[in-house]
Amino acid sequence: MFECDVLVLGGGPGGYVAAIRAAQLGKSVCLIEKDQLGGTCLNRGCIPTKSLIACMEAFQLAQRLGEFGVEAKDVSVDFGKMIARKNRIVSRLRAGVGFLLKKGKVKVVTGTGRLVAPGRIAVDSEEGSSEIKAESIIIATGSRPLVFPSFNYNGSSVITSDEALDFREVPESLLVVGGGVIGCELAFIFAGLGSKVTVVDIMPTVLPMEDPDVSSAILASLKKHGIDVMCGVKIESITEGDREVTALLDSGRQLVAEKALLSVGRRANSEGIGLEELGVELNKRGEIAVDEDMETNVRGIYAIGDVVGNIMLAHVASHEGIVAAHNVAGDKKSMDYNAVPSAIFTRPEVASVGLNEVQAKEQGFDVRIGKFPFMASGKALAMGRTEGFVKVIADAESDVILGVHIVGPGATDLIPEPTVAVRTQMTVHEFTNTIHAHPTLAEALVEAAQAVHGMSIHI
Repeated sequence: MFECDVLVLGGGPGGYVAAIRAAQLGKSVCLIEKDQLGGTCLNRGCIPTKSLIACMEAFQLAQRLGEFGVEAKDVSVDFGKMIARKNRIVSRLRAGVGFLLKKGKVKVVTGTGRLVAPGRIAVDSEEGSSEIKAESIIIATGSRPLVFPSFNYNGSSVITSDEALDFREVPESLLVVGGGVIGCELAFIFAGLGSKVTVVDIMPTVLPMEDPDVSSAILASLKKHGIDVMCGVKIESITEGDREVTALLDSGRQLVAEKALLSVGRRANSEGIGLEELGVELNKRGEIAVDEDMETNVRGIYAIGDVVGNIMLAHVASHEGIVAAHNVAGDKKSMDYNAVPSAIFTRPEVASVGLNEVQAKEQGFDVRIGKFPFMASGKALAMGRTEGFVKVIADAESDVILGVHIVGPGATDLIPEPTVAVRTQMTVHEFTNTIHAHPTLAEALVEAAQAVHGMSIHI
């Protein structure tokens, strides 16, 4: 029996970060991963999609080069090379994770783990079965795409994001079921590469969890890029034909496409790992219940990332992993979700932190709003990317910034500064007294903050 101080079950962005941090804190650590290091984010999610988005944006820019005084003819897509580039990036980063774990002296075991007793996990691998004993266990088993039986998922014509990232060619037509983050990102990717895309969602708008102004902007952009969007519509079933799939809507109408991409949410990977037998508490959706220290109701067993379902984002999983690692090492830390940034790689990008306008009003704040359009940004005009805006939400009484929402170029790279502002409860006055370099996209942040009090210079 192998023994260690900390055993981490799952090698995704939560698990491997937790393992490395626990090792940095002086603990002997073992990490069990049944598939590939990096988890869904690195292998089938964040990194692959961003790689393809970069390819799509390069193609789209090439088609606009005339605007910049550059002549280029016969620009076309070689999708096979795009996929190969994506795979090289993923392989390089996955190898990097392995190197970091090795450097941190984390023992990596390839196999399927199952809790058999407090502090003990049985592992099935190609070498056979074994058992590992640990003082503390951190569960980081992630999530998987949610699939409804009536949609007849088959992995070929009715797929999830897992298969969409390994298409051999761009489908002529694509039905995207779900207008959330993953659905919108993939819709823009494949529409940008030439596919005829239709997005269907039962919700009244796309990106329904975002600020209403953000959702409206992305809905308009989807349509601008030739994507058909049907909101407030339910799909009853999806059936496979010889060369196409047919979706039956609740109205009786039928939609036909070459492929259907299911993007209706994710489900925690909590089954089959021994939680019920040990009495680990789960909620109704099968997610593991944890306290602010990321510890379950069973002492010494922690859980992080998608399997706890608090906020299913890779950077949240990583931070939860750091919190858990410090706690197993005896260095008390607690998780705070009040300033979690989101990053959505649509066209244009979306990023947000804190409360949106609806949430702020529902919580009783007297809200003041400041907006600044990128159309008025010198840097955005120079880049030829003027879609979108920055929206700052503040409390009229205290002047504290409650939330910041960005739609536009570089939105996902602009959000860290607003995240610090929300986390530290910075006031609009404090934010606007910070000098921002010119000409930069970040100037839009301070202009939007100035607009809260009607003091923006450039609008």
